Amino acid sequence: MSDAARGVSLPGPARTALRRSLLAWFDRNARDLPWRRTRDPYHILLSELLLQQTRVEAARPYYDAFLAAFPNVHALAAAPLPDVLKLWAGLGYYRRARHLHAAARRIVGDHDGRVPDRSADLLKLPGVGRYTAAAVASIAFGEPVAALDGNIKRVLARLFAVDTPIDDRGCERELWRLADALLARRRPGDFNQALMEIGATLCTPKRPRCPDCPLRRWCRAAREGSAGQLPRRRPKAVRPHIEQVAAAVVRRGRLLLVRRPESGLLAGMWELPGGPLLGDESPAAGLVRVGRERFGAELHPGPVLGQVEHVFTHRTTRITVLVAEQAGRMRPRDHTARGWYGPRQRSTLPIATLDRKVLALLAGEGADS
Repeated sequence: MSDAARGVSLPGPARTALRRSLLAWFDRNARDLPWRRTRDPYHILLSELLLQQTRVEAARPYYDAFLAAFPNVHALAAAPLPDVLKLWAGLGYYRRARHLHAAARRIVGDHDGRVPDRSADLLKLPGVGRYTAAAVASIAFGEPVAALDGNIKRVLARLFAVDTPIDDRGCERELWRLADALLARRRPGDFNQALMEIGATLCTPKRPRCPDCPLRRWCRAAREGSAGQLPRRRPKAVRPHIEQVAAAVVRRGRLLLVRRPESGLLAGMWELPGGPLLGDESPAAGLVRVGRERFGAELHPGPVLGQVEHVFTHRTTRITVLVAEQAGRMRPRDHTARGWYGPRQRSTLPIATLDRKVLALLAGEGADS
């Protein structure tokens, strides 16, 4: 931890001046985002869960679609989970959708349909961590509690020239302390959003726009010319690569799909039957083995339709798709359902981005019409 971050964040008068400068900048320059036009705590909770590990522009249409489908927490709590997953499809990190649905049910069941107004109570909701609880409590209810997301971490690391990797636990605790020390208690929600906005628009990961920043006067990294080198992170682990195979089995114009288990990666989503290859196993041999081991069925591989690649947070995946025929009845070992679906029926199912790529490949090859 740098010397600047070990002591008091800034003297009192400097903190006051920084808050005024930041809030004045935010009042003039804040982006017009739909969740900033409301103080409805349900809308704000929805936006915060959507924005976890997702860019603003990607989240915006989902925010509008969710509010159109589930205009209040009671509507979301009453909805079947598959409907929620279907609406979330394409956004990734599907556990967030499950948490959102579970949180809505908890709010209706335990809080009479009212989103808790204190961060300590928000933390008890599924999928709500310290940042999300602080963001919702400060923005929707004005609770004077600091928030710390990736943008704010970067701003603070540069403001105080923190040279310890920000993904170090001790460093994160210190950044929380710094955020709390700076917080404008009279406008906590706006202050937290202002720091996020600085990180999103000016104090960006690459080529920070220091001359335009309202915090430049107090920023040690700008003064030392080190903003481009901060924040530091620990070296990333090598992302593993997984080779998979999938079967395109079509009967009378309908495609065989299976539903993934209710826990784990892409839980509850629909996909083609398939699985990972072992070592140097060929896709054809792998499909025969996977059919027997995972689905209790004989899958007879035909020609290769093509390959689809996808990058997850912690791994990359490549799926080789083969035309196949199924002999006998299928008895999935882990998957919870199976069925034959035409294009119109599939449009009602929750299908992840990876498998949407696979279906697009099938349509392009004319294997599913």
